[in-house]
Amino acid sequence: MSKQLTIQPSGQQITMQDDQTILDAAMAAGFNMPYGCKNGACGACKGQIISGDVDYPDGYAESALPHMERERGLALYCCAVPKGDITVECREVAATKDIQIKTLPCRVQQIDKISHDVAVLSLKLPTTERMQFLAGQYIDLHTKGGKKRSFSIANAPHESEYLQLHIRCMPGGEFSDYVWNEMKEREIMRFTGPLGSFFLREDSDRPIIFIATGTGFAPIKGILEHAFNKGIQREMILYWGCRSLQDLYMPQLPSDWQQQHPNFTFIPVLSDPQPEDQWQGRTGLVHEAVMDDFNNLSGWQVYACGAPVMVEAAYTHFVSHGLPEGEFFSDAFFSSKDLGKPKA
Repeated sequence: MSKQLTIQPSGQQITMQDDQTILDAAMAAGFNMPYGCKNGACGACKGQIISGDVDYPDGYAESALPHMERERGLALYCCAVPKGDITVECREVAATKDIQIKTLPCRVQQIDKISHDVAVLSLKLPTTERMQFLAGQYIDLHTKGGKKRSFSIANAPHESEYLQLHIRCMPGGEFSDYVWNEMKEREIMRFTGPLGSFFLREDSDRPIIFIATGTGFAPIKGILEHAFNKGIQREMILYWGCRSLQDLYMPQLPSDWQQQHPNFTFIPVLSDPQPEDQWQGRTGLVHEAVMDDFNNLSGWQVYACGAPVMVEAAYTHFVSHGLPEGEFFSDAFFSSKDLGKPKA
């Protein structure tokens, strides 16, 4: 049985299948909604239902859609299945409009273990294929067990001979264990992409704060390299939060950027520096370092990537410091534990 989806303010009308989510139906019809995890966990696809009602057959994370927001008619479009005809509010992400999502084979070109727990995986596409993507987007790698694992693309589109992924070795992580202990160079894999709406809004002239934890640096690296390549002159500040010095797995690169680009500043922040680190820099939680430096964020744009708890705290505190809600863009990195979605 089909249902009608109407998207305002554009007025676009889409015929939906019975079990389709709002996001899947919109994307199948060529309407590009913002989204991140596609698992009901990050909140990037959240929007207002104008009329109609939805179910969540696969559940969602309550942190992404608190009860008060659901009562106000907000919904997570990535996992909301309408009960009947529905009208929602959503502005199209224009930049991704002409980018085709593909499933492609790739070859493992190189595996570089650049720190105690981060590997850089370089994937080579077939010589006949090039994938168009926006800096900051991600791909879904297909594992041998038939599952998918999402990883941000860490390189910029102008350097697209290889796709570079930063993979942290997670204790008990099935895929990261495979990358670290079993994967061989020249192995053939498949992936689907590009995905996501975490990318630089180039139509703005606002100065930018980037905030990352751990391997959340990966998509921000791609965005910054794209911005430098295009000669974007907006002021850009990167706050990169890690536990200790050994977790700051690629510190020389942003330090070099700071030397090369007068409009860029790099501020590493350690939450638990070790005595042997002899750390003289900033300490504490990375989002708190931003608030210590800025009383008012009303003129800024923020891109946050990394641990869900950081992204959520950054959004809440930055908006309370004057950041317009529409100027906060995020990509939260979820483990299988984070994606436990009891709410329905």
